[in-house]
Amino acid sequence: MNINKSSFFIVAFLATVLLGAAAPARAQGFIAPFAGYNFGGDAECPEIDNCDDKRLNAGLAFGKLGAVFGFEQEFAYTKDFFGSAPGLSSSVLTIMSSMMVAPKIPIVRPYFVLGVGLIRTNVEINVSDLLLGGGNNNFGWNVGGGIMLGSQHVAVRGDIRFIHAFDDFELLGIPLSDTDLDFGRASLGLFLSF
Repeated sequence: MNINKSSFFIVAFLATVLLGAAAPARAQGFIAPFAGYNFGGDAECPEIDNCDDKRLNAGLAFGKLGAVFGFEQEFAYTKDFFGSAPGLSSSVLTIMSSMMVAPKIPIVRPYFVLGVGLIRTNVEINVSDLLLGGGNNNFGWNVGGGIMLGSQHVAVRGDIRFIHAFDDFELLGIPLSDTDLDFGRASLGLFLSF
């Protein structure tokens, strides 16, 4: 039986969703603003450190987190991801839905994320691009993790994720992704639960 990389991650994501659905009803909501930079793959920085040409990204995550499992919806934007030039639109917007495994440990809470979502390239944050569909849409997946340091309600969150577009992804014979984009992201932010 031959299983390609895209199929493996779709099955793994669905299994994680089913496990996360069994999370207790006492899960707490959270919001987590963050900022960081991209590295590796198609990013301008070849490695996570020792890079002079970092592209700043910023974003916001929100979701629910129980004693072990949770769910996160994340939006992140990188201006001039591929560089800048007059008339060039090369920014990247990612919208990822991820399942979380985050065992509740006092003061330190490690977590792991796996999810799928939308990667929009050559997009700008303005009304016409967001409402009229500017840019190129690609389906992708992300995997990563990090650590939260602080109390149950307020913490500092450090995160490293790897984001990949599905290679030539088709659904019912319709091509949905034709961009082979991948990169890593290191970020630091707040974690506020309520």
